[in-house]
Parts: sequence; C-alpha cells; structure tokens
Amino acid sequence: MTKKRKELDVDFIGGLEPLTKEEEKLISDVIENRKKARSAKAKRTDGKKVNA
Repeated sequence: MTKKRKELDVDFIGGLEPLTKEEEKLISDVIENRKKARSAKAKRTDGKKVNA
C-alpha cells in the first residue's frame, strides 16, 4: 500500500508575520462553507435506506 500524503521537509510553513484580518476572514469563510457542505450531505444521507 502506498502513502497518500507526502511528508514536507521544511522548518516552518507560512510567513513570519501574523495573518491579516482579511486572511482570517477568508479562512473562516472556507471552514464555514465546508461545515455547511458536510452538514447538508449528512442530512441527505440520513433518510436513505441502506441495503446490506
């Protein structure tokens, strides 16, 4: 079986300065959208019957 992830050989990821308010908002929006999509998918599959 092969690894799906590659290990990064770096000392740090990102810049040295903190995130700007705009960057923080973009990240928050992405996380919120992913949660909504996951929640909507879970709601769609809850009512379905599963045949084993």
